[in-house]
Amino acid sequence: MATHTPVPTAHRTGIADTPLHYGRAPRWLFSRMTLLAREMAACLVEEFGPIEVLRRLSDPYWFQAFGCVLGFDWHSSGVTTTVCGALKEGLRGAEAELGICVCGGKGRASRQTPGEIAAFGERAGRDPSPLTYASRTTAKVDSAAVQDGYQIYHHTFIFTTDGSWAVVQQGMNEANGYARRYHWLSETVASYVCEPHAAVCSDTTGATLNLVARESDLARRLLPQLAREERPERLVTELERIRRLELPRRHHLLAEDLHPRYLERTFLSAYERQPEDFEALLGTPGVGARSLRALSLIAELVYDTPVSLRDPARFSFAHGGKDGHPFPVDRQTYDRSIQALGRAVRRARLGDREKLQALRRLARLEV
Repeated sequence: MATHTPVPTAHRTGIADTPLHYGRAPRWLFSRMTLLAREMAACLVEEFGPIEVLRRLSDPYWFQAFGCVLGFDWHSSGVTTTVCGALKEGLRGAEAELGICVCGGKGRASRQTPGEIAAFGERAGRDPSPLTYASRTTAKVDSAAVQDGYQIYHHTFIFTTDGSWAVVQQGMNEANGYARRYHWLSETVASYVCEPHAAVCSDTTGATLNLVARESDLARRLLPQLAREERPERLVTELERIRRLELPRRHHLLAEDLHPRYLERTFLSAYERQPEDFEALLGTPGVGARSLRALSLIAELVYDTPVSLRDPARFSFAHGGKDGHPFPVDRQTYDRSIQALGRAVRRARLGDREKLQALRRLARLEV
């Protein structure tokens, strides 16, 4: 493998919003997408190693550009599911050769992620539990600890044979017609529950309960303490009292959506498990968005512990686009790109790196 080091880039992992589009890529295009995705991944592995594929996929800007190169629409929510699906299909059978595995997907496929990770562990003779934990926890954070109005429906977990991983998952908000994409990268995650997204790429904002913001540190310490030390019936009583208060119109925690008696069983489950910290509380079965919101209300209004309402969101075409924008996909050019990349990678593996070096010069505008 080459020893070339990629040019360092700022960490821009995080969130991207795209409008909801329905439908799917035509079969003739998707089959080409799988081939080109495989050759591009193989090129990155040959040049920089498997970890670089994870780094690129965790960058929402690069991911969006990747989708454009593959011929999908830059502004469509479908770019997430289609690109991840094409990459998974393209790398099928080449996992051992490239050192990269892709699990999960959209809807039902997302729920098969733990089983797919376990199958890899069995074949490789290694414990898959750290990867399974990472998959489950990242999904739980973005569905329960970050309450931004987007329901997670797509979860793709990509990992290397040495245990590094990246996550690309997407949530849907039918009210505003947008989907939001969440990116994770293991080497930048110091904590699952404190600013786990290194940075964010997004244009839309909204009312958000952000329990993984740095400003929510006191709440993260108090919430598991409440779950451990306060009996469930007392928590229900406090919550019922809060619901009778006249809350300010600006309040985003939406107490009117909470039904205290329905949450009593969840409170009891957390009380019995005695979670040591917020991460353990987040992993408690039954503890989801509503129970965390209820505990946050109690922490804020009864114990004067602030929680963050900051939305974590802050702020090219090579082959055409599926819908004909900016121009229809040129199938002959697309096929030539696949063949050229494939030849370059095969020759590099045989010791002839001239083609890859030419690609690198093109990237640096040196020709």
